[in-house]
Amino acid sequence: MAANRWRNWAGNQESRPTQVVTPADTAAVAAAVDAARRAGLPVKAVGSGHSFSGIATTDGCLVRTDALTGVVGADTETGLVTVQAGIPLHRLNELLAGYGLALENLGDIDRQTVAGALATGTHGTGARFGGLATQAYALELVLADGSVVTCSAEENPDVFAAARIGLGALGVVTAVTLACVPAFTLHAGEEPMPIRRVFDELDVLVDGNEHFEFYWFPHTRLALTKRNNRVPAEQRRPLRPARRWVDDELLANTALGLVNRACATLPRITPAVNNVSARALSARQYADASHRVFASPRRVRFVEMEYAVPRHTVADVLREIARWAAVRREPLPLPVEVRFAAADDIWLSTAYQRETAYVAVHQYPALPHEHYFGAVERIVAGVGGRPHWGKLHGLHAATLRERYPRFDDFVAVRDRLDPDGTFDNPYLRAVLGRRLSMSE
Repeated sequence: MAANRWRNWAGNQESRPTQVVTPADTAAVAAAVDAARRAGLPVKAVGSGHSFSGIATTDGCLVRTDALTGVVGADTETGLVTVQAGIPLHRLNELLAGYGLALENLGDIDRQTVAGALATGTHGTGARFGGLATQAYALELVLADGSVVTCSAEENPDVFAAARIGLGALGVVTAVTLACVPAFTLHAGEEPMPIRRVFDELDVLVDGNEHFEFYWFPHTRLALTKRNNRVPAEQRRPLRPARRWVDDELLANTALGLVNRACATLPRITPAVNNVSARALSARQYADASHRVFASPRRVRFVEMEYAVPRHTVADVLREIARWAAVRREPLPLPVEVRFAAADDIWLSTAYQRETAYVAVHQYPALPHEHYFGAVERIVAGVGGRPHWGKLHGLHAATLRERYPRFDDFVAVRDRLDPDGTFDNPYLRAVLGRRLSMSE
């Protein structure tokens, strides 16, 4: 049915579900899941569709979370805020600001739903901070039989350990309780820097700032560095609207789109264009509410792969990518983004039990990405790279089991909660493998 055609944000994944439902509360989700199971249809929940992998595709029942956007409760004393799972992060951030609260760390895109961001392991940057899932205090899920379960560190702790980054494999998350902090102001300092200097000073840059990241432009020796640090609220100095429009809309989106279209038409100009783009970057400083500093608009479509590597290996990984790019000279007009995170204890977290650096590679959809992404995947394999669940990668269960110490614990919880595979799809069958009971 053409009316039921679904595509993700990047346009690289699509499916034609048999039915699409848009429930507005937990009871309606439970009824939809139970009805689909009885009809023999698999079930997948989808939010904003900002994943690049096939994690949300289905030919069965697609549960859209567009109507699950309400606030269940907010306690400004404890900072615990419970929201329905389909609320987009940009709306959540504004809502929290109204309570004088904020999330302590965020990614650089805020279009995802809170449940989708949790399910795929969305993260920001900061050597002392974890990803969004480390800020989850409790979850409510609808299971395959239509029952509802809540989980936290105290209640169903094994489900909580798995479900904070659950890949949509355990059930449909309908509500999330987040541990928030008092609202805060971030000072942002951005400046271009030679990539060699970034490597030489990397530990100082990462440990000397609360949130540090950089973007390296392939075919160049330059990077854009970004440092975000907390300052008192009275030091808030937002960008002037005209400057924000020029930087974030005209240059980072309109001009970037034109540049990528030009490189897709004439791939050989990409190195020269990247050098011009990198040298055109200018330093800027400003201070604003945290969520306005963490996230930026992203209107140019792209496909992405991201791997988490042990932090101490990231410079060598980048050097290997640069050597490959220099030899192959494929057109790579989009920068490589590098971020950092603290170790955590979430079973399928890319930062599970290790200090982590993230290497994200992007490609314009009109240009081929297969050779580039494949080369990066081979490079990070040498340091035990773990793929972001919502982004492109080629790994399967046998390899992932080696890279995640609690992989089989997660699979055991999945087998118990969804023994018949109601929430399966081709992506989950590939990355999680057969049920343990089926392999005996």
